[in-house]
Amino acid sequence: MSSEQNSNIAIKVENLSKAYQIYGQPNDRLKQFVMPRLQRAAGMTPRRYYRDFWALKDVCFEVKKGETVGIVGRNGSGKSTLLQLICGTLTPTAGSIQTRGRIAALLELGSGFNPEFTGRENVYLNGSILGLSNTEIDEHFDDIAAFADIGEFIERPVKTYSSGMYVRLAFAVQAMMDPDILVVDEALAVGDEKFQRKCFARLEYLKGNGSSILFVSHAAGSIIELCQKTLLLDHGRRLMFGSSPAAIRAYQTLLYAPVASQERLTREILAMDQANLMQDNNQSALEQTLEDAPHFPHQTETVAKPDEQIRDAYDPNLVPETTTVYPSLGAVIDSIQISNGSGQTVNVLQPGEIYNFVVAGRFLRDFKGVYFGVHIKTVSGVEITGQRFPEQGVYLENVIAKESFRVCFSFRMDLLPGVYFAGGGVWSKEEPVCAHRIVDALMFRVSQDERRLSFGYVDLSSMEPSVQIKS
Repeated sequence: MSSEQNSNIAIKVENLSKAYQIYGQPNDRLKQFVMPRLQRAAGMTPRRYYRDFWALKDVCFEVKKGETVGIVGRNGSGKSTLLQLICGTLTPTAGSIQTRGRIAALLELGSGFNPEFTGRENVYLNGSILGLSNTEIDEHFDDIAAFADIGEFIERPVKTYSSGMYVRLAFAVQAMMDPDILVVDEALAVGDEKFQRKCFARLEYLKGNGSSILFVSHAAGSIIELCQKTLLLDHGRRLMFGSSPAAIRAYQTLLYAPVASQERLTREILAMDQANLMQDNNQSALEQTLEDAPHFPHQTETVAKPDEQIRDAYDPNLVPETTTVYPSLGAVIDSIQISNGSGQTVNVLQPGEIYNFVVAGRFLRDFKGVYFGVHIKTVSGVEITGQRFPEQGVYLENVIAKESFRVCFSFRMDLLPGVYFAGGGVWSKEEPVCAHRIVDALMFRVSQDERRLSFGYVDLSSMEPSVQIKS
């Protein structure tokens, strides 16, 4: 790598590993401290009284200056350990970490705060830890206080703060000091929506001014929108480091895969990562060698996506934990399912395709008029859309007990990639109004689309945007 390329790297992680000593019982720790010395003195081979737990194993990746990189993985995959190693609060067992510039980290709620100090005092304490002089902190203080927006609490001990106040001040201190590298570990989930929006706007500002950002989140949409690349970790290993849509697709595929399929999917994701790494290395070599021919044509290898095997499929692991069944007051919904054009029951859906949301059941008594409905909600519970039949103000008249029903609601899947929840119900124009209802009866996933022009929850575009630029 040339010196110019080296100067463009903010974080370089090579073969990074971290092991912890796990003892089976408390007295094993004392044995480990004493017995190996005695065994060596007696000419015996020392015995270990612990086992190694590798929180990270041979992880490699680079972050360029001004680049935002996401880190995803299941609980226990090594995300927090990796961030602590990068920030220097942990020492690696093996491997190396190189960083350039000042690192600011928001690793956990209130980390680095002295609970007895006031907010103002903690601002100066954290600023000095970041290597700033009191004069430099003076210049930033008003901006920090305005961003945190905690009013007179800035002069009170932080032990009196709510969790929201903690994270407001913690983020303000780290992000308003203009760090070269900012590390954020899921802490923004504590703030309200307005504060989260302000934080993301600040991240965009830092990114535009050349700061590198490491961002850990379980929110796939935030990772894809904010991060150019994403590192996928699993059991302390790097499974993939590449484009955020591809890494999120692999992560979600692995997350919801049946246990019997996870080993196979892990191998496929690792193989794709290796193929992409080889392609990146070849591309770098070409760019270095062919500087005079930047448009030199070259072939790129087409690598199978890890979720190709479950396109338009039914994943038995997509089962909601928030299903709420209302009392039956004259009707019973026996099933709510999604079917594709071939009539197959599915819950892994493709963008732009047509699907039927089918509500089936039976009536237990007579009704003078009823209507049916379905809803689709986000993970956070926001009701994105729904349908009813018949239309508003119209009912199916004179329904008789023991009659069955099967209602098909047709949806073109214009939702953006992610996980959603669906439910449905039967309502009456007479008391009781709700004959039966199931909230979050099922969950489904909209697969990733390689080419995204939309953002948010729904793609309402009718055609590709056009642009005219005139002098």
